[in-house]
Amino acid sequence: MQKISPFLWFDDNAEEAVKFYTSVFKNSKLDRITRYGEAGPGPQGAVMMLSFTLNGQDFVALNGGPVFRFSPAISFVIYCETQAEVDYYWEKLSEGGEKGQCGWINRDKFGISWQVVPEVLMEMLADEDKEKVHRVMRAMLKMEKIDIRTLEQAYRQ
Repeated sequence: MQKISPFLWFDDNAEEAVKFYTSVFKNSKLDRITRYGEAGPGPQGAVMMLSFTLNGQDFVALNGGPVFRFSPAISFVIYCETQAEVDYYWEKLSEGGEKGQCGWINRDKFGISWQVVPEVLMEMLADEDKEKVHRVMRAMLKMEKIDIRTLEQAYRQ
């Protein structure tokens, strides 16, 4: 078990969300379901918490009611090696949600925010040549889903 795991508070659809996320990410599984008992506060037998793994990362989800909502102030970054990977995660996670700028999915259909980022972008932005970095940033700021080929063209100009 990890020392630190993201804990996600859902209203009442944690199980649906976990099933969706574990279907999207490789090396993922539902580990455990805990149900409310006689003491509540949810209905006896209803799903309270789920422990699950996404691509080797442990998570916990809670059906805690409508008290708290997700915000783009916290997001999960997915580092992708290829454009095909970027396309896959972008399409799967943005469906039914709200797409943002620069690889950001402001919210998926469950309210979680994601950043779908090609690893090569991080390398380009760390380049010591400030003009290359500026060209890449200008190109990226025009994008929703990140396009690696366009970034590479801007980098090489």
